[in-house]
Amino acid sequence: MNECEERTGSDPRSVIRTTTNGIEEDEPPGKPRRHPLWRDVPDHQWNDWRWQSQNAIRSVRQLRNLLPFSPEELEAIGTLEGEYKTAIPPYYFSLINPDDANDPIRLQSVPSPLESRTESGYELEDPLEEDKDAPVPGLTHRYPDRALLVTTHVCTMYCRFCTRKRATMVRGGWDAVSHNDQRMIDYVRSHPEIRDVIVSGGDPLTLPASKLRFFLDNLAPIPHVDVIRIGTRVPVTLPQKLYDQDLIDLLASAGKVWIQTHFNHAREITPEAARVCHALLKAGMPVNNHTVLLKGVNDSVAEMRNLMRALLRIKVRPYYLFHCDPVIGAGHFRTSVWKGLEIMEGLRGHLSGLGIPTYVVDSPHGGGKIPLMPNYLVSASDDAVVLRNFEGMLVRYQAEDKAYTAQPTATRGVSALLQGTQSVLMPENSERMARRQLRLVTDHHEDAVPTNGHASNGCGDGSHGSGEDFPSADDNGEELVSLHGCR
Repeated sequence: MNECEERTGSDPRSVIRTTTNGIEEDEPPGKPRRHPLWRDVPDHQWNDWRWQSQNAIRSVRQLRNLLPFSPEELEAIGTLEGEYKTAIPPYYFSLINPDDANDPIRLQSVPSPLESRTESGYELEDPLEEDKDAPVPGLTHRYPDRALLVTTHVCTMYCRFCTRKRATMVRGGWDAVSHNDQRMIDYVRSHPEIRDVIVSGGDPLTLPASKLRFFLDNLAPIPHVDVIRIGTRVPVTLPQKLYDQDLIDLLASAGKVWIQTHFNHAREITPEAARVCHALLKAGMPVNNHTVLLKGVNDSVAEMRNLMRALLRIKVRPYYLFHCDPVIGAGHFRTSVWKGLEIMEGLRGHLSGLGIPTYVVDSPHGGGKIPLMPNYLVSASDDAVVLRNFEGMLVRYQAEDKAYTAQPTATRGVSALLQGTQSVLMPENSERMARRQLRLVTDHHEDAVPTNGHASNGCGDGSHGSGEDFPSADDNGEELVSLHGCR
């Protein structure tokens, strides 16, 4: 299979693994994988997006021959076929571990009996009320400077948690440019406050080239449109589509295109996905990522760290972490908001800021994206604020240059920070403070090593150091260093 690794569900070589501080971590991208069903497919077909689309898994009848189901499960998911489409390209299906009923790739793509249940009764067909904010059919104008265009109902893979299931169940083709397509363009053109246009769907990269060109060629020349965002999961579910250089060139020709893609798990970051993201970047298009917080898929600090690090390795910027919307059939994917905050707490300070998305709830009633984050502002006064970092350190921060106004008062803890009698409260067993102490002690000993028969204090004057040179800590946890004024 020319470097492709046959996917059996138990091959430990499917990802690269490293060990850090005794913790084994995945490091995608690994090796290409292929399910045994397609082991004999020639590479030229396997790498052809048309073959992938034509051979996508689309029915329960196909699934039951590929994955284990109980009779009850088959009956339950059979009833869902008329409710929501299924389409899983062989490439994406090959990422599934068939021995794991809770495999994160399977959960995203294979129908589940849980889709027919709702614990809260809160699930909605259009939870974001996009249709109510549509001045013309297909265009949502919610934020003052942005508009979203639904350009197709077709996707390469129908995510089980999709917010727009209502749109993707539409039958029939949208191949030709329609009257409503032109109305969307005219609306953007006549509203100079719109600076950012999101071309979405379905997946706009499933559009025929002529129709995709219609949107790009009409949006790009509009002077007040600065950004055209293409919302697509093609790099994740069918990267072979972007092996077509003509498609890359078409996207790049607009000059304003940014790619918004959608990786939810580190195992989705394959050599194929890395290849097409690199091609998009090389053609001058920034690539940002949306992730949806999904129970059983990525709802742990470890999984989310793996994903964000894997994205950075292929130079894709994490942009949003969405709380899963209350759409019909997706209730089993929804975590608590506290889980999202717990995960964000485990990212900030532990990853590069480049790898930290903004956690948002997309508000019902069309309220838009509302950012959530752990509370780093602990307290405040007229003079200062008390801030918390990821370690739990509390620090006094005077935000503006002005005279001190508080009356000195005997007090402790956070109150002492606000009073200005202390500047920091350091948690016990801080690894960072331990490293500082170790460095200072090490530096002191190195400075004391004789170089010409005499001990040196590091100033080059040949004087002797003293026991007073060792670092200590004051009551605030801050190091006090007295090394003869040399440091």
